[in-house]
Amino acid sequence: MANQGARGAIPAGWYLDPQEPGGTVQRYHDGVAWTEHTAPVAAPGGQGSDSPSRGNDKAGTSPLVEGISAAALSELAKERVDAVHIPPMPTHKKSLFGGKRELEEENAELRRLLEMIGVAERDALAAELEILKAQLSEGRGLLAELESQIVETNDLVLLQEAGIYDYSHPLDSSIEYKDHLDDLKAQVKKLARDGNAVTGAQTWLVNGSAAEGQRMMRETSKLMLRAYMAEADNCVRGVKPANREATVERLSKARDMITKLGKTMQIEIGTQLHALRINEIRLTADFLAKKEVEKELERERKAQMREEEKVRREIEAEQARLIKEYKQYEEARKQLEQNGDAQGVAELDAKLNEINEGLNGLAERAANTRAGHVYVISNIGAFGDRMVKIGLTRRLVPMDRIKELSDASVPFHYDVHALFFSDDAVQLETDLHHRFAKLRVNFVNQRREFFYVTPAEVRDALIDLHGHVLEFTEVAEASEFRQSQVERVKNRSEDTPLN
Repeated sequence: MANQGARGAIPAGWYLDPQEPGGTVQRYHDGVAWTEHTAPVAAPGGQGSDSPSRGNDKAGTSPLVEGISAAALSELAKERVDAVHIPPMPTHKKSLFGGKRELEEENAELRRLLEMIGVAERDALAAELEILKAQLSEGRGLLAELESQIVETNDLVLLQEAGIYDYSHPLDSSIEYKDHLDDLKAQVKKLARDGNAVTGAQTWLVNGSAAEGQRMMRETSKLMLRAYMAEADNCVRGVKPANREATVERLSKARDMITKLGKTMQIEIGTQLHALRINEIRLTADFLAKKEVEKELERERKAQMREEEKVRREIEAEQARLIKEYKQYEEARKQLEQNGDAQGVAELDAKLNEINEGLNGLAERAANTRAGHVYVISNIGAFGDRMVKIGLTRRLVPMDRIKELSDASVPFHYDVHALFFSDDAVQLETDLHHRFAKLRVNFVNQRREFFYVTPAEVRDALIDLHGHVLEFTEVAEASEFRQSQVERVKNRSEDTPLN
């Protein structure tokens, strides 16, 4: 900001130094603060070497002081441009002539510099912003591409997302699946033999030679086909019913990545081959699921056969016992009859009739495979108080079956709420299962006969279905579980330290 003193004109940016009261020294102000640059005040009209007058400018610079140029001072002003303000007025009195004009000129010069620097900075920031936007867009594109290549393979996540298995190819047996798989593999081999597994550019020149180009096409196609087939084989070997669709997605993305490698030569894995391999993955998953179902059915069938064998042996053993007892009573009756003991004969006749009824009942029981006991049992310690098992046994002594279920596979013995004999126990069990179908614990394996119901709810259903229930225990005794709870609380209190 130019000003005028008693000794003559002072250039823009230079002011009488407020720290020198004599008015003989001028100091440069950069628009924010006073700098360390000083110079003596020139005499009026003087052209001394120490004068900061603009009359000594050479090649566009004005040597305001020794070693300080106008360009350097301009740079100093730019460093402080963000906080430019009009410096405080010096304490000495200004000249009455020319001071206002010079002040206006300096204001105009500062505004011009500010506008020029502001425009440059704004343009630089705008350019930098465009670069950042381009980098962000590029980064987003790369992220989207990487995310498209991700395939979820975590078994736990896939198992959590898996619902009831839905067959892509519903066939009756694993043997049929095996036959279809063999047929698929034969089709894949035929495609490879016929050269239809991979497609590519019709003409390709190498060093101007079409023959060299064709050879390069064949070699590259064979390499890409090997890579794809290796990935497909790995997918087939690693597929499971739970990760079937994830495996299909994995192979599809592998095909896309392999195709990118041959994009220049327009080589890609054939659509028909890819469809066959995907079909093979799904068919393999169906085959494994069907095999597991068949294994479970086989286990159940063998368990049922073992149970039926136990029933048969029990019936035969009971028949043998009754026949032996019948013969003993028959011999005793003959003796009493020879001795003329009519009353004893009558008693033994009643006993023999009872044995005959038992033998007839056993014969009917052996012939009627639907007769048996429907049982309702619970295990509070293992499953809580809102879960029961509703099953059927044809054992002559049904508690033997309950004791078998209470083996080492559960922490406590089962409690029996009901043992209900029926000539058509199979139908009664089926009706109860249908009644509580929506409350099943296991919806996949229908042979797991556990339900989220209380014993009282089963009792009401039995009365509704059969009309009456002779004996039913609503509250489980659960003696082992309750005693264990007491011991657990006791041990916990003993472990608590005394204050």
